[in-house]
Amino acid sequence: MNVDPTTLLAILAMAVATYVTRIAGLFVADRLVLSGRAQAAFNAIPPAVLVAVIAPTALTTGWAEAIATLITALVATRLPLLATILVGVVSVVLLRAVL
Repeated sequence: MNVDPTTLLAILAMAVATYVTRIAGLFVADRLVLSGRAQAAFNAIPPAVLVAVIAPTALTTGWAEAIATLITALVATRLPLLATILVGVVSVVLLRAVL
């Protein structure tokens, strides 16, 4: 196997850039003083990312997934995140078995 030095250097540079930006984010986030709206925006990021990752698959796969998505969304208004995920997984498994 022949490895091109330019390609290897590009891969290593991208790995270093990725690592530095992730570590820098951890250091900078601890030092930020956020107002109420900014804090609310930061708190909304994890659920928004979760929805962005799950929604396309859940809503285009079939009826079991779509119904489980609706059940999970309703449960999410009352339960914490971990319990909501558990309800979502159990509901999709049961609905796949039934439908």
